[in-house]
Amino acid sequence: MLSQALDSGRRIRRHIMTLFLFTKSDVLTVLIPITLSTFATAPHPDVTRVPDIIIWIWLHLLKHDIYNQMLDPEEDRKNKPHRPIPSGRINVQNAADVRWLLLPVCLIFSAMYGIKVLACSACLEALSIWYNGFGGDRTWLSKNLLTAIAYTILELGTTIVLGSSMDNILARAAAFNFVMFATTIHAQDFKDEEGDLLAGRRTLVTLFPTFARMSMTIGIPLWSLCLSRLWEVDIFCSLAFMAYGTIVGARFMVYRTASAHKQSCKLYSLWFALVHILPGYWRFFYST
Repeated sequence: MLSQALDSGRRIRRHIMTLFLFTKSDVLTVLIPITLSTFATAPHPDVTRVPDIIIWIWLHLLKHDIYNQMLDPEEDRKNKPHRPIPSGRINVQNAADVRWLLLPVCLIFSAMYGIKVLACSACLEALSIWYNGFGGDRTWLSKNLLTAIAYTILELGTTIVLGSSMDNILARAAAFNFVMFATTIHAQDFKDEEGDLLAGRRTLVTLFPTFARMSMTIGIPLWSLCLSRLWEVDIFCSLAFMAYGTIVGARFMVYRTASAHKQSCKLYSLWFALVHILPGYWRFFYST
């Protein structure tokens, strides 16, 4: 009986790890920044709902990531063999079953927080189908816009889950984060350049590599300056933030190996997370 319990425990841990591996790459780029953004921008956050927003974000990420990763497992075998499907932890059919099982789970879980959160969940599913099923990820413009829209909906959904309402600061943060993300999201495409070329995806990095690098070198420091001024950050913090943004942006132009791109993407993710804290700075020092 003890051995059976131990075997069951190992199987459960394996299944949990498999689900986590589907979303591992989105922890730094989506889960953490959105969680920070929600608390930074929400006017009256209910801290007891931290687990709620983390679970809500993760369930929707998991549903989308499974859908995305089960479409072309051969590409992942060449470029991302650590993912659950190419590594043999789960097959495509079982992954598809989990993906469709998660659809009602996400909708029901969202409905617990009201019609607005349910609407956010439904919109995220529509965007996921467009992105994965109708070629939304094949060209750079649709990929950037769809991802930025989905990101904004995730932010709005988590704000409602947290028990807060929309105000001017939240609306301003959502608008600027949308534009900032849409114009810098291709930072994540540099590390996937080889796979995108093999799959025929027309990303900004594969179509216009020099322009894509220049947009990082110029865009990230420029956004650092604009957002520092928008949220009235003090001079010392502004200089530090702009200096870090300049370093991150310059890396995309100077360092061009696959390993360097992965490191640059991690540094971009940290910059991206810091961006989402800035509205909280304004609320702390200037909100009445």
